[in-house]
Amino acid sequence: MTLYDDLGGFDAILAVCHRWNALCLADPVAEHPFSRAAVHPQHDERLAAYLSEAAGGPKLYTGGYGSETKMQRMHAGNGPHPELDEICLRLFDQALAESPIEPTAAERLGAYFREATQAMTRYDVSADLVPRGLPLRMADGGAS
Repeated sequence: MTLYDDLGGFDAILAVCHRWNALCLADPVAEHPFSRAAVHPQHDERLAAYLSEAAGGPKLYTGGYGSETKMQRMHAGNGPHPELDEICLRLFDQALAESPIEPTAAERLGAYFREATQAMTRYDVSADLVPRGLPLRMADGGAS
């Protein structure tokens, strides 16, 4: 069994992503990056594909959306924003807590999401800092 299985598969992860987006849009600080016109119309689906693959599920993100390098570059170059990060992480934990996902699996995904968010801060200054060929960050700490 993988974390992906423990989470309940793609549909369960997608439901968390939809709820997280709604929570972010309702927050006066977190809504800013989610309400911009530049946000991809299938952001939730792409995030669910990424999280599914990172949790040991099918290669939905790298098979259809891009690479770790592409994802890092999309989020890079916005400067440091620790308050926004913390609010978004709290809201992600809330979305997980409101889901029917078993608490231990939810905690593991929440910890992964926090680690992945914190790792992105190394590219706050510029997308040019993101190296080519980064392996997908896996929830177990490994790489694909």
